[in-house]
Amino acid sequence: MEQLLHQLETIILGALPTAIIVFIFYLFLRWSFFRPFERVLGEREEVIEGTRKAAVQMLAEAEAKAEQYESAMRQARGEIYRQRELARRHALAERFRILRETRERANQMIREAKTALQRDVEQAKKDLEQESERLADEIARLLLAPAAGASSPGTRRGRGGRA
Repeated sequence: MEQLLHQLETIILGALPTAIIVFIFYLFLRWSFFRPFERVLGEREEVIEGTRKAAVQMLAEAEAKAEQYESAMRQARGEIYRQRELARRHALAERFRILRETRERANQMIREAKTALQRDVEQAKKDLEQESERLADEIARLLLAPAAGASSPGTRRGRGGRA
């Protein structure tokens, strides 16, 4: 067993300078390579995290702007619909006003035409009455004239030419 310890001691003493060199090499690599590498990775992680947070914030702002845009579009559509409805109502009111004025003018023209027709009818009645009196006088004169002509012998001969 002593021999075993001695072999172990020889191995440990032989491996000790190698272990120290490996440890020093590890410290050197850690100082010259791993720490700067970890620092760069940490900075990169911070940049990535900052960029991610900025992206999340920009996304939230974009969503807020999109909501504002949608709200503005809804309001604009509502305003357009209100204006169209107002214009439609105004057009209907104008149409009804024009129809009412046209009816009033037509009714006025009808009243004037009826009045003119009544005047014409009354004038025609007067003209007919006068003409009927004139015709009655003419008929009476013609009927009474031959009777008056029979009493005077010369009247008939002169017209007919017979004796």
